[in-house]
Parts: sequence; C-alpha cells; structure tokens
Amino acid sequence: MRTLINLLKTTFLFAFLFHLNILNSHAQRTTELKESGDVTLKSRVLNEERTISIDLPGNYNYTNQRFPILYLLDGRGNFEHTKGAVNYLANRDYIPQIIVVAIHNIDRTRDFSPTHVERFPTSGKGEQFLNFISKELIPYMKTNYRVSDFSAIMGHSLGGVFITYSLLEKPELFDGYIAISPYLQYGDRHVIKKAKTELRSSYKTPKYYYMTVGEEQSYLDPLAEFSKLIKEKSENAIEFQYDRLQNENHFTTPYLGMFKGLRFIFSDWQMPRAKYAEGLSAIDSHFKNLSKKYGYKVTTPENIINTLGYNYLQNKKTEEAIKVLKENTRRYPYSANVYDSLGEACETNNQLKDAQKNYKKAYELGKEQNHVNTSVYLKNLERVKQKIQE
Repeated sequence: MRTLINLLKTTFLFAFLFHLNILNSHAQRTTELKESGDVTLKSRVLNEERTISIDLPGNYNYTNQRFPILYLLDGRGNFEHTKGAVNYLANRDYIPQIIVVAIHNIDRTRDFSPTHVERFPTSGKGEQFLNFISKELIPYMKTNYRVSDFSAIMGHSLGGVFITYSLLEKPELFDGYIAISPYLQYGDRHVIKKAKTELRSSYKTPKYYYMTVGEEQSYLDPLAEFSKLIKEKSENAIEFQYDRLQNENHFTTPYLGMFKGLRFIFSDWQMPRAKYAEGLSAIDSHFKNLSKKYGYKVTTPENIINTLGYNYLQNKKTEEAIKVLKENTRRYPYSANVYDSLGEACETNNQLKDAQKNYKKAYELGKEQNHVNTSVYLKNLERVKQKIQE
C-alpha cells in the first residue's frame, strides 16, 4: 500500500511491517463458515461432557486449505497465552497458521496419570483419557474442521507425563510434543520405565519432542534420565531438545516453554531472506520442502509472494513486480490486499486503467470482508480515477 511504502526505508523493514497486516488477507473463499469459541462434547468414553475451546486462524473462512492442529492440556489456563504465541509467530512466518484446541479440566489427576498412586485417590485413568482424545476428540476435529495430517500436543507438569505416555502408547496420534516441566518422577518414574521398552528407533512419521524445565531441582534427575533414554533409543526418529530455563519456576515455564517449543517444532519454517533474490520458483521450492517434512501440503503464503512483489518494486523492476503480483491474485483471488498491491504496481508503471481495475476489486472485497484497510483501498481508487481524468 502506498502509505506504507512511503514510510519504509529498507526492504527488511517493509517485509516486517507488511507481515503484521495479513490477518484479514484471504485466499479462496469457502462456504463452510466456522467460528472460534467453546464446544461441548458428550463423551461416551469418559461418560461425561467435556468442554473444549477452539481458536481458528484469521483466514480460516476464506481459504480451503487445511491447518495443523495443536492440542492443549490444562486448556483453560493455557489457552490465551498459547493463542498469543501462535498468532505472533505465525504472523511473522516463524510457524504456520495453526488451529488451537484447548481441553478444559474436570479432574486433571485422574486424566493425566497413566498409573494409580495411593495418595491420589482418583489417579490412574490416563489410558481412558487417551482413548477420549484418540476415539472422540480427534475424529470430531477431523470431521468438523479442515485439519491437516500434522498435529502437536502440549502438556505441563502432570500433563507432561501424559503427553509422554501418549508418545509411548499411541505414537501415531501426534507428530509434535511440548513437555513443559514434565513431572516424570510420578508413580515411581512409571513413564521413564515404560520408555526403556517402548521408545522406537523408527516411526511412520518424524516426531518432534521439546522438553523444558525451570529451576526445579526435584525434576532434574528424572528429566536427565529420560533425555538420555530418548537419545539412545530413538536415534534419529525423534528430533529432541531439552532446555533448562534459568531464573524460571514451575509457574513461569508454560509461557516461555510454549513459545520455544513451537519455534523448535517448526525450526526451519521461516524462509531464508536470500530466497527473495532467487525469485518465486525458489520460494515455492522452500514450501514444497516443508510439505515433505511435515507431511501435508504447504502452499506459499500470500504475504510472502506480496513481499517479493514489493521487493521488485523497490528495486525498480516494475514488470517483474506486476508479473508476481498478478500470480498472487490468481492464487488468492479473494484477498483484497493482493489486488491493492497489484494496483500499486500498475500505477507505478503508469498503467492507470489496470490500476483502477485492481483498486476497485480491492475496495469491493475489503468492504465485503470488513477489512481493516478498506478506507485505504477507496482512497487509492479515488486517486487513480483522478489521475485518469487529468
């Protein structure tokens, strides 16, 4: 957009600011309208109703693509800060856009513990809770939402025990694991003992396991033992990272651990800036490689292509900019922003009628979608109309 271009001094700064403005950019419109919010499931496995909170990517209703999914234990407490981390990282292209599903607690000791311990009367129903997730929750999400084949799960403390248990018991369920201050000493190190025989040297799909802990002295020996086991037993089948966070405690690790865990799982997601100099085909290749790694189709994001177009504009390569931005409108025909960008490129090249056509399309889509920049699109349209009249 012209108002932004005039303010930007470097390509890098432009790309950064531009990424902040993509929440209302859309790809291919879908007739399936979904909203973020709470859902109540009647579980036959648990014989009770369970509440889950779902947060959808901002462009969910304007694309037909499928999204990775992140399941959260202790959902009520972890939902808001996780949404913040996901949105922050995704909008800056460090991770993909993700569906977040938070499972609210009823009896966390009962659900998260894989074995009974006498001093916790309701403990030991972890297998039942895992069956709820595998037989009811995951099928529900697959039936009602456009989810990809890549999923991750986060658990804190006793929840970290449960997600480690799920890796050992049903490794086909999840691809990524974020275990934050996992209480692996639970039940006389039950999960660690299970890991000695159940960790595998190969899985059908790659696994990513991130583990972190604060200054929690009683946790360190069990985590060190598990860390050694996972490295010895899994070989290259599990990408593993264990971080000890200095000056943090059991109650601060979830906030930092989620952010770092997402960065680890999607460590190579962000495209190297050098790819912009190589053109669109090189950029597409980057995302094709991500498709192979993560096991689902990853399309080149609209904002990445748009940034390439603006890079060409800044370097006075107007024809290349127009070509790339036209391709973006072909791939994302319901994005107001891409038409506005193409309009600017055409205006820069003195193709005023083409600029008018694209600004008009941007304004119409912006008005329809209640886009935050609709007034800017109208201003651009009126300006180029005035130029044509003159």
